[in-house]
Order: sequence, then C-alpha cells, then structure tokens
Amino acid sequence: MASFPDFVNENEIARSRTIGELITPTSPFEQKYGRENWTVAFAPDGSYFAWSQGHRIVKLVPWSRCLKNFTACSTKSGVNLTNGRLSRQNSDLGQKNKPIEHTIDCGDIVWSLAFGSSVPEKQSRCVNIEWHRFKFGQDQLLLATGLSNGRIKIWDVYTGKLLLNLMDHTEVVRDLTFAPDGSLILVSASRDKTLRVWDLKDDGNMMKVLRGHQNWVYCCAFSPDSSMLCSVGAGKAVFLWDMDKYTMIRKLDGHYNDVVACEFSPDGALLATASYDTRVYVWDPHIGSILFVFGHIFPPPTPIFAGGDNGRWVKSVSFSHDGVHVASLADDNLVRFWRIDKSYPVEVAPLNKGICCAFSTDGSVLAAGTQDGNAYFWSTPKSVSSLQHLCRMAIRRVMTTNEFKKLPIPPKIKEYLAYQMM
Repeated sequence: MASFPDFVNENEIARSRTIGELITPTSPFEQKYGRENWTVAFAPDGSYFAWSQGHRIVKLVPWSRCLKNFTACSTKSGVNLTNGRLSRQNSDLGQKNKPIEHTIDCGDIVWSLAFGSSVPEKQSRCVNIEWHRFKFGQDQLLLATGLSNGRIKIWDVYTGKLLLNLMDHTEVVRDLTFAPDGSLILVSASRDKTLRVWDLKDDGNMMKVLRGHQNWVYCCAFSPDSSMLCSVGAGKAVFLWDMDKYTMIRKLDGHYNDVVACEFSPDGALLATASYDTRVYVWDPHIGSILFVFGHIFPPPTPIFAGGDNGRWVKSVSFSHDGVHVASLADDNLVRFWRIDKSYPVEVAPLNKGICCAFSTDGSVLAAGTQDGNAYFWSTPKSVSSLQHLCRMAIRRVMTTNEFKKLPIPPKIKEYLAYQMM
C-alpha cells in the first residue's frame, strides 16, 4: 500500500483539459442553500446526462449534443448551456426515444439520481404476478430521483413524465443505484440508516430492507454482475451485501472517518471507497484486503486527526471503464486522476466547492457537480490498455479471488490477477 509521496509536487503534475460546463441560471436574490448538485449521472447507453440544479429541479440533456457544443466552443472557459441552448434544436419532439432536453420539478430538494434500463427477459423476482401497471420494454430508460422528504420518484427519461412515487424511507434518500443486469432492481440508501430494495418490474414493490448501519448511509453501489452491493456511511462503515440472499457478506475495516462514496471497478475485482480521512482505499472486496491507498495529503494524518475536519475530506470517487483510472474529488478544490499502478495523481484539475463526480459511459469524460448547482467536464487521461490487463479484466469478470487462486497456474500470474503485481 502506498500513500501520496513527499517527492511529488502537485503543481508539476499534468493538468486535465476542461472541455465544458453546464451553469445553472440564478437570480441575484436566490438563496445559496438548496442549490447543491449532489449527483451527476450518465445514462447506461450514453444518451443522456442528468444533474440536479438545486431547488427541486433536475436537468436531463442529450449527451451527444453537449459534446458537440463543447467541441464547437473554442474558449478556455468552456460553454455555458442554459435553458434555451439545447431546446431550440428539439424540432423532432414527436419522435419517441429521440433524445430531447427535459427540465423536471421533483417537488423537493434532490439528493440522488440514477439511470436504469430494462431487459425484457429479466423477470421480476416476485412470483405469482398476473398483472402489472407498467410494462417496461427494452427501449425503456428510467431516472430515479431521491428526495429530501424520503420519497423516490421514477421518471420516463424520453417523455419527462412521472411514473412511480416510492414512499417508505423516513429521512433523506442520499443515494440510488440500479442493478446493471437490466432487472430494474433499485437500491436506495438513506439517512434513516437503512437500504431498501425495490423491484420496478413489480410496479415499484419494496422487496427488502437491509439493516446493519448504525448511522447515516451515504452511498451504495452494485458490482458489475449485480451479485454484490457495497454500502458506506458514517462511523467508518463499509459493508458488502449478497444481493441473491440479501445478507451481509462482511464489513471492511480500515478507514478512520466517515466513508461517503464507493464504486466497483468494471470487472468487479476492485472496490474504491472515499472517506473524510483524506484517503481513497482500493479493496479486494472478495477477501476484504486493502490493495492501494490514494492519499490526498502528505504526510497522511494520524488516526486521531483523520477522524476530524482536516481540510482534505474526500467527497467522491469514480472508477473509469478502462479499469485503470480512478477519479477523486476533495475539499482542497482539486479533482485528481489516479492510476492503480501509481501512488500519485497522473493529472489534476481545479474545482471550487466540488461535491460529486462520475465518468461518462465510455470513460472519455469526467463530470463533477458543485455546491452552486453547476456541472463541469474534463477530458480524462488517455492510455492504451495492455493485452495483459484486458485479459485480466476478462478473467476477473467471471472469477472471484478465491476461485482463481485454486487454479493450477504460476504464483506470479495469480498475483497479477489479484492486482497485487502491476
């Protein structure tokens, strides 16, 4: 494990190139509270980008049109896409599933967003169901919004219409995640200390309540094969859940402060968690060991100081689709791009009041949200994955750490497959 080394000066690290921004229109008398952009999200097929503009409003914009506008803008400050820029292009409103811009009023402050898409052959887990209110087809694209009042609202992305209103949480719905397998299983994480599992193919029926957190739950994330869920929260909590049996697999110990974000690598072999203790840990979730530590301050704070306000709280973490790059966002007004084979950032970018970040579906762009309700975009570090790494990802998609360690293969290959040798 390696932390941020003292011989690397962040001022000498390459700067990531800003490609654009989405600015929330505001009036001079508008209050700052409630404008926070807590979540940015890309649709699974890359068709849409969504972000919360604050004060109940969520914006859905066609991602390809954003990129075209970004490319057309030659100024260093990027392009400002506000209310009318994209809508003037929407002359084809009658075409179903044609990406068009939507502005959604959710009725309360929005804390979380998640896109979900359906696969028809994935049946509901509920049995003996003869009738459904909704028949989600293969061309269905949904947006789930988690609100301050504990409600979850489900919207049709193509039309902007409200489909479902899920009510069971008693506090803020801090995060949402759909199962990647197209089953439309939705998991919500709340300040009421619970996670709830919803089946949208059964008209939003709540299937299960996952209990174990003693404090607020900040974030949750599915593994790529939808078999495992990670949830993180206050009190240093990092939990792993079996989503077939709805039981806790293990608790991961190692952080010194609240853990606020988590995400699996594309092959499911790694899990990144971000904490207020100034660190991002990359774990092997199958055995519970820490493989890498990305420190955001050097020397790293001792446990007693890491447990308090240290000015380097890490707010968000995201894994790129190449399985090599990790992005993090901290209170020191920097976005960092890491490689899992290096102990220092390969690129950095300035960002004031950043809260959240996410890679685009193809991994070429990183989006980040701020306390002002705005979204900013950077071009991500370019690299060509080695054939070895691609083979490793292919194997790790179908085999856990314990499974491949039983294979009659050389120890060095086992170390490489376990991400212990880069």
